[in-house]
Amino acid sequence: MTRIFIDADACPVKDETVRVAERHKLQTYIVSNGGLRPNLHPLVENVIVSDGPDVADMWIADRAGLGDVVVTGDIPLAAKCIENDAQVIQHNGEVFTKGNIGNRLATRDLMADLRAADPFRQGGGKPFSKADRSRFLDMLEREVQMAKRMQPK
Repeated sequence: MTRIFIDADACPVKDETVRVAERHKLQTYIVSNGGLRPNLHPLVENVIVSDGPDVADMWIADRAGLGDVVVTGDIPLAAKCIENDAQVIQHNGEVFTKGNIGNRLATRDLMADLRAADPFRQGGGKPFSKADRSRFLDMLEREVQMAKRMQPK
């Protein structure tokens, strides 16, 4: 059965994801290091992992596979989940795929190197918008439908 995994720390689309999961009757895991208000929906399991770097990511990567959907903005986590044949979608509706994950990892590493070389470099990502939320909902619906078709029977 298709499941949804949410990398919940700093995820702006948890509620939207749960609404889509409810429509499809999918078990959903909201994974974090704590500090989030628990979701009481019967299809949701709130998973609180121990503190530590990437513990939530490892929990998700160890479980997500073919026929599952992962919601994350974490590119290394996305790469691990894609390697396990899961569908992966970013909060703004962009989909991580086998075709684009290598470039996304390389760009991430390059940007980290540039920030390290210039500690006074200011800036950040663009703000999360209504258009991002709408694009996310549309693409999540598509990814869930695709994941359900890929689910081993």
